[in-house]
Amino acid sequence: MPYAMRIHETGGPEQLRYEAVEVGAPGPGQVRVRNTAVGLNFIDTYHRSGLYAVALPATLGMEGAGVVEAVGPKVKDLKIGDRVAYSQPIGAYADVLLRPAARLVKVPAGVDDQLAAAVMLKGLTAQYLVRRTYRVKAGDTILVHSAAGGVGQIVCQWARYLGATVIGTVGSEAKVRVAKRAGCKHVIVTSKDKCAPRVRELTKGAGVPVVYDGVGKETFMDSLDCLAPLGLMVSYGNASGPVPPVDIGILSHRGSLFLTRPTLTTYVAKREDLVSGARELFAVVKKGAVKIAINQTYALRDVAQAHRDIESRATTGSTILLP
Repeated sequence: MPYAMRIHETGGPEQLRYEAVEVGAPGPGQVRVRNTAVGLNFIDTYHRSGLYAVALPATLGMEGAGVVEAVGPKVKDLKIGDRVAYSQPIGAYADVLLRPAARLVKVPAGVDDQLAAAVMLKGLTAQYLVRRTYRVKAGDTILVHSAAGGVGQIVCQWARYLGATVIGTVGSEAKVRVAKRAGCKHVIVTSKDKCAPRVRELTKGAGVPVVYDGVGKETFMDSLDCLAPLGLMVSYGNASGPVPPVDIGILSHRGSLFLTRPTLTTYVAKREDLVSGARELFAVVKKGAVKIAINQTYALRDVAQAHRDIESRATTGSTILLP
């Protein structure tokens, strides 16, 4: 019988339980997938803690890759044996699972399953951030928080490939080398230096046109102070906790700034956007412009420890769970 890692109530990592589950035949528009690798993401901890509500009991996990075992009625584009990857909906922490066929993409030759599992959620997030939310172009100087993290490293590499100068932030000296390898020309260690004054210094007082901020509460106000007039604040994560209520008047006082809180769910809601985004992502990965560092691997049954490690910021790059 297949197993899954589930929660019956929200809370700490101790709530995760490795349980036997029944997986039936796929229904109309569904595919049964046997996972070969599952990605770990910070959003998984939000689902577990209750910061982002999920129906309980729940199998956590947002991305994975595997092989099609069975195809339900009305599925035309997939067949048994196809290698596939996915980034939503929730439920990836499992040996075997049912997936909506419309949410699966085929994994191209030259991309192995662990890489596909590691790149779908973080890579598609990076794709919409640098190609759609703000279209990074040659000559831009941009700021990327958590540059040594999973999404951060991909955003930095992709932006450098597009011709931008990247300023990255990290929490400790130990992560400076990681950020520089990912394409940062300048790295700010936030435990030592204030971000905004350093960004102003590096940009000769101009500020940056965009800040990519997945940290949230701790960095929000400082990020606004890094922006040039008419700049865009992209707040896409809450690693330090949710941003408290904000008086939007601060945007006018700092130079008619723009603020957005995007989600991958919105950006890939249409099937054609999911497919085109994945195609662009896999292309830069295969080209070597974006390299995915899988720096940690855990057995699926040990995901509680993986959650502890990612929450304490003890991880870098991407983490894979093996069923």
